[in-house]
This record gives sequence, C-alpha cells and structure tokens, in this order.
Amino acid sequence: METIHIQTVSKKYNVFVGEGISQDIAAFLASNFRKLTRVLIITDETVAELHLKHLLPQLSEWNPVVYTAPSGEKAKTFEVYYQALSEALENHLDRKSLILALGGGAVGDLAGFVAASFMRGIPFIQIPTTILAHDSAVGGKVAINHPLGKNMIGAFYQPEAVFYDLDFLKSLPAKEIRSGFAEVIKHALIHDSTFYNWLISNINDLNDLTMNQLSYSLVKGIQVKNHFVSQDEKEMGIRAYLNFGHTLGHAIEAEMGYGNYTHGEAVMIGMIFALKLSEELSGLSFNLEKFTTWVEKLGYQTKIPHHLSYDKLLSKMKQDKKSVGESVRFVLLEEVGRPILREIDDSLILDSLQKF
Repeated sequence: METIHIQTVSKKYNVFVGEGISQDIAAFLASNFRKLTRVLIITDETVAELHLKHLLPQLSEWNPVVYTAPSGEKAKTFEVYYQALSEALENHLDRKSLILALGGGAVGDLAGFVAASFMRGIPFIQIPTTILAHDSAVGGKVAINHPLGKNMIGAFYQPEAVFYDLDFLKSLPAKEIRSGFAEVIKHALIHDSTFYNWLISNINDLNDLTMNQLSYSLVKGIQVKNHFVSQDEKEMGIRAYLNFGHTLGHAIEAEMGYGNYTHGEAVMIGMIFALKLSEELSGLSFNLEKFTTWVEKLGYQTKIPHHLSYDKLLSKMKQDKKSVGESVRFVLLEEVGRPILREIDDSLILDSLQKF
C-alpha cells in the first residue's frame, strides 16, 4: 500500500493506493467518525453491478443507502444531482452523515457536489474505480455539467480521504484505460521530464500494463496533482497548469456530446494541439512526431474529428472556465515540466486548427 499525504489550505487528507484497500473503509469510518449516523453511497449503473457487493457488507452498521446514477457524463446533470439530493433527504441524512463516491470521475464529481451542497456541506470519501479518477478524485474540484459548458456548476470541496483500490481497475474496458492514462501522460508533461521519459520508454501497450507499472504511474500522477493543488487549492494561479490539453479537449467533448467521446481521448488531442502551439509560440523543443507515433501505438486518436466545426470549437473554448473576458487562454510548455499560461488570438487559434 502507498499513502500519499494531500495538504491544502482547507484540509489535510490521505490517498491510500493498493490492491484490496477498499476493505479498510469501515475501520476508517469507525475510527474517524464516531458519531456517524448514516452513509449514502453514490455510484453508477456499471460500477454498482461490478463492485457494490464488495463494499456493502462492511457498512451494515450504518444501514447504507445507495443512489445509482446513469453511467458516464450522464451522471452530471441537474436532474441527476436533484435526484441524489432527494435520496439524501428522503432517507433522513443529517449533518453527521457521510457520502461515499464509488465510481469514476463523473460519479466523484456528482457525489462531491452533492456533499458540498447538502445541508451546506457534509463529509465525503472518494473510492475511485477508474484510472481517470486518479486525477479527478484528488484536489477537491466537484461539479456538474451545463449544456453550455463542462463542469460549470460546482465547488471546491475536499474529501476526507481517497481509497484507491487497484483491484477495481482490473475490470476496465480498453477505452477507459486510454481515457485515464491520458491524464497520467499529462501529469508527466507538465511537471516531470524524468517520469515522461520513463513512460515513453516503458509503456508500450495499455492492454498489457503490469500492476507495478500501473501503481507506479498512478502514484506519480497523484504526487504531481498534489504539487499543484497544495500550492493553489482554488485555481488562482499554478493549478491552472493541470488543464494542459483541456481547453480544446473540453470543446471537443462538448461538440461531440458528453459521453460520446471519452474525456482522456479528447484531452489527448488537446495536448497534441497545445504541444504544436508550444513549438510555435513558446520555443518548446520537443519531438512531437515521436510523441504522436507513441500515443497512436497506444490506441489514441490524434486528429480532431473531421465533422466538427472550428468556429464552434472556438466558441466552446471561449466558454471555458480559464477564459478571461472571452480571451482564450491555453496552457503551453516552454519545455517538458515547465508550463505557462498564454492568451491566444481568435484568428491564430482558427488558423492553427485548420493547419492541425
């Protein structure tokens, strides 16, 4: 088991990473929440069928309630958010109750926002079941989507702990492995050239990852996330660097329709676009051809879906949370491990999209 200590201005907590670590949750609750009245598990249809049976038996002391959301980004709607709150109210949760987020990034975002807003805030614990959630489960960003933008309605609200059971990752389909591993690659690019070189030298097939490779990659990614979050909890400065690849990536997700294109696969296209901009605008010296060949071998698409409108993508980028006064800001790299924020003119973005 690995324990990563997360320290932000508002809260300190631990991320526990290991095979079978979710079996320690009941003991953690008994030790840290002696007056706990009720537990609400928020999960989704896919995860409930696979993993709920492993969690429920140890929680019988608190008579747990289960709310099952739709799978994927469909969990992050106003309607589902309202239903989850209603479930909490109808089952008489109070300020001494607690929420467990059992699922991927979408479930974690939904459950965290429910916890942040129910009775003005009750504790919650993240139990990630995807690789992608190594990023979203740490750092306290919780949110739901609006048709006009991803994660536009939310809060900064830290969990009490994160239990990252690697056994849960063994059931992931290939596209979810790719989606999550894109964020691992992002963490290396923005902060750790040594880690990036290790990835490109050692990871050749995402369907054949060893448990040691996966554990090492996830722990390194969480440590990078902690580096930025610990210094800038509410994204007033350097935490924005974690959005590398997300400006275009979120726009692609929105234009494709949430859930029709995985988050990580969209972000990978966004990262390649940002790397190209970095070569042209910030002097990045980088073997982009080698990188693109590598990620294509791992199964990623590297081009914008051909039917998407560049004007509509630009419009979505202007609605991004990082935009200021409708000026689009991109995270670029001066070199691997040295990110910067830069505003880019609309005309240059459109020109670059057409060339890309």
